[in-house]
Amino acid sequence: MNLDKLDNLGLQGGLVVSCQALEHEPLHSSLIMGRMAVAAKEGGAIGIRANTAVDVKEIKEQVDLPVIGIVKRNYGTNPVFITPTILEVDELAEVHAEIVAVDATLRARPDGKSLDEFVHEIRTKHPQLLLMGDIATKEEAVNAERLGFDLISSTLVGYTEETAGIKLYDNQFAALKEILTSVQTPVVAEGNIMTPEMAATCLEAGVYCVVVGGAITRPQQITERFVSEIAKLKKPSPSVQ
Repeated sequence: MNLDKLDNLGLQGGLVVSCQALEHEPLHSSLIMGRMAVAAKEGGAIGIRANTAVDVKEIKEQVDLPVIGIVKRNYGTNPVFITPTILEVDELAEVHAEIVAVDATLRARPDGKSLDEFVHEIRTKHPQLLLMGDIATKEEAVNAERLGFDLISSTLVGYTEETAGIKLYDNQFAALKEILTSVQTPVVAEGNIMTPEMAATCLEAGVYCVVVGGAITRPQQITERFVSEIAKLKKPSPSVQ
């Protein structure tokens, strides 16, 4: 863990905006994600999380903020898809992402390597990279700390078989607080953080920084939430017998 290098990025205590749009989404475009990053910076973001090397490259040309890079790639039916192999790490290192986030759950990886082997491979090939471990449970956080990840993120809480149905914000962020009390490594809050108040609550709990994506950068999801609330007003009142 390289705290000095991490602290030099200036992420502590601030908001990282996740600028992502998958192929099936309306805003899927490196150009658009670059402009989204500019808007995030103008709004006060202190970092960007981005998917794919081409998006990272475009974003770094548009803003001078540190970038947490990932590559979402499916390998058949394997559930691990956030930067799952060294190929994706190589792509992100080539475009100079300051931090690379990888799936750090205990699930089997598509290339058959253990997480221990994967981390060793990354550290050997790309010693300059800061590594973020995206995890779902306290046990995975402890394991990520053992492996020397520079940051641990709650990204996958609710998105693994073991944590299905759990939301990060359930019971006043109980899952996040359990992770925080289990490790000394800086913890990043990410996952279903929908309001400024939620982000502030996470920071008050002691996280290093907060990552917010869909609530800021996915207008179709934001629109759906508004439409859903409006639809509730249109439901007919139950008839009185």
